[in-house]
Amino acid sequence: MNVWADIVDFLFPRRCVMCGNRLTAQEKHLCTVCFMRLPLTDHHKVEHSLLEKQFWGLFPVGKAVAMFHHAGEKTRHILYNIKYWGHPELATYLATIYAKELQEHHFFEGIDAIIPLPLHWRRQLKRHYNQSHYIARGISKVTGLPIYKNVVKRTANNPSQTHMNAQQRLENVKEIFTLKQPEAIEGKHLLLVDDVTTTGATLTSCAKELAKSPGVTISILTLAIASRTPVPAPEQDYIDPSAFGVPLLN
Repeated sequence: MNVWADIVDFLFPRRCVMCGNRLTAQEKHLCTVCFMRLPLTDHHKVEHSLLEKQFWGLFPVGKAVAMFHHAGEKTRHILYNIKYWGHPELATYLATIYAKELQEHHFFEGIDAIIPLPLHWRRQLKRHYNQSHYIARGISKVTGLPIYKNVVKRTANNPSQTHMNAQQRLENVKEIFTLKQPEAIEGKHLLLVDDVTTTGATLTSCAKELAKSPGVTISILTLAIASRTPVPAPEQDYIDPSAFGVPLLN
């Protein structure tokens, strides 16, 4: 028993990021009840996940999975803690748990390295970290896969896409990445990781740049996937479904 740890926990109790209840000594970041209530996707239990199909025809995609559906205030607290509120260690914790589950289903077989989705240096300077690096750390800790941080660079500090529709997101991420070391990834199967995917536009833009190196295959792993892909209303500009690889449904 760690007496000092117990004293610190008594004076500064740790709280669940979803419900706010006090955590037990054995719990980290999420209480057991909230963790059990996470809307898991089970993408890894099917041959071709819906997320994978979203990228078909856009780049040489291997597999694509997300840990949980992002829907509502509770999961928003998780992502905001990771992305904006200075708790990237939560990303590592969740990625470690997810990687262990994926490893049992042989998801990582054939994958050579992990690529964290890059942030522009200005945004990373403001945030002090890239949450995708912390996700990559959790996966690497379980799998032993190396992390490639400098293979591809984000060269444009594009605006946040939070309030953009699908068409605007596509335009917003055009040519924002530059492949710096094509020889380092030639012929390799890469795992591109990020915190959340909505339309997949940013991941696709980065994956297309990585695919400029010959023989590359790209798999995708995110912690969360938006519960629904934004679809333009009838009065909005039409979006060709092929832009996403598969037709979009309301």
